[in-house]
Amino acid sequence: MTFSFESLYFAMPESILALASLLIVLIIAYGGEGQANRVRVKRFTLAAYGLALVSVYLIGPQSAVILNDLFAVNAVTHFMKILVLLGAMAATWMVDDRWGEGIERPEYNLLVMLATLGMLLMVSANDLMSLYMGLEMQSLPLYVIAAMRTKSLKSSEAGLKYFLLGALSSGMLLYGASFVYGYTGSTNFGEIATALSGGASAGLIVGMVFLLAGLAFKISAAPFHMWTPDVYEGAPTPVTALFAIAPKVAAMTLILNVTYGAFGAISFQWAQVIMALAVVSMLVGALGAIMQTNIKRMMAYSSIAHMGYALCGLAAGTQEGATGVMVYMTTYIVMGAATFAIILLMRRDGEPVEKLSDLTGLSSTHPLLAAGLMVIMFSMAGIPPLAGFFGKWYVFLAAVNAGLVPLAVIGVVTSVIGAFYYLRIIKLMYFQEAEQALDTGLAFQNKTVLSICLAVIVLFVFLIGPIREQADIAVATVFAAGL
Repeated sequence: MTFSFESLYFAMPESILALASLLIVLIIAYGGEGQANRVRVKRFTLAAYGLALVSVYLIGPQSAVILNDLFAVNAVTHFMKILVLLGAMAATWMVDDRWGEGIERPEYNLLVMLATLGMLLMVSANDLMSLYMGLEMQSLPLYVIAAMRTKSLKSSEAGLKYFLLGALSSGMLLYGASFVYGYTGSTNFGEIATALSGGASAGLIVGMVFLLAGLAFKISAAPFHMWTPDVYEGAPTPVTALFAIAPKVAAMTLILNVTYGAFGAISFQWAQVIMALAVVSMLVGALGAIMQTNIKRMMAYSSIAHMGYALCGLAAGTQEGATGVMVYMTTYIVMGAATFAIILLMRRDGEPVEKLSDLTGLSSTHPLLAAGLMVIMFSMAGIPPLAGFFGKWYVFLAAVNAGLVPLAVIGVVTSVIGAFYYLRIIKLMYFQEAEQALDTGLAFQNKTVLSICLAVIVLFVFLIGPIREQADIAVATVFAAGL
């Protein structure tokens, strides 16, 4: 489909965020640096996300390819864009200006919105060119906000590490893309798939490996996870919350589109790469988290393991595997938002605390908060009937049904190992005495996000039916159209 203004209807969410970003620049320029303008910018940002969500709903799960085949929408992108926008909205709303952390400037919301725009472009990318543009649109603002707490050495170090390793991953991705273009004569996913219908040469396989390695960096899959623990720890906590939620969904969708779409004809070859990434990620994540004493670093390794579990479903190369990935990312985004809503509330004398030892005796000083965190940890460990159990169930089931039984076994074993550090938090909260209580009082926005996420986690046994059905329909529709 060639370019037309009528076809831009399908890019309405991206258009809304692009226009809103320009308006935020004007609001910042003419509104000043005061508290009133910060509140105004934040409210406008949340309203823009809400409007973009409405536009995604209005477009619905229709299928279209626009902008000279660079941009595609379908039922899967519809599902994932909703997750991305909800994640970005939650991460933005949880920022409490009263706590500071060096990100209370209105520019923060502008940068997050630009990154979210990049995520939506990643989800709908249908060409190696638009893939790269979406990745960089997401990454460049995130480099800045990771180092936004300029008075903190750790924050500056986090931003620098993220930028340098991000540049390396971009180089790997472009190197791989150049191989793919050289051996297929096209950068379009559909044309690449057609060119590979007769098989792939060794040179193209090399290009595919480099391309997947560059994408693996974006979901912090091992062994391309080096940036994750330091950036999670050094970045301001609201920024870490953003890193842990929305970008992972966008990058996983992009990997799904590239593997099932562009490289669908050579699934045996890319499945080997995905399985290797999954195994290493699950092992590194599960074992690395055990040794951590900082809760943000522990969550970094936890996220690495979770991406490994999601990749188990992707490695299956089947419709069931794609459905499993969509269900898993739904549970992951809810658990991540809930966890960081609590981490953002951990204060002592007005200062943020991030050590696991600070959770000691939390059940006696803040019983409701401890109960909420206990539910989240059980869910992340995969204890039924909470949300995390269903996410792991569907990806492991897809792997087993695809004949990848050893991969599923490794996933179950690493889940058991991972349960250790989740249960350790529960032990600290319920079986040890508090040395000094954390500050009381919950910010309204954090309380709201936490309550919604906990409700979804606990009631997911009733929600899994509709969510699984929608994911099944979306995947079946896209596969029938020739993903």
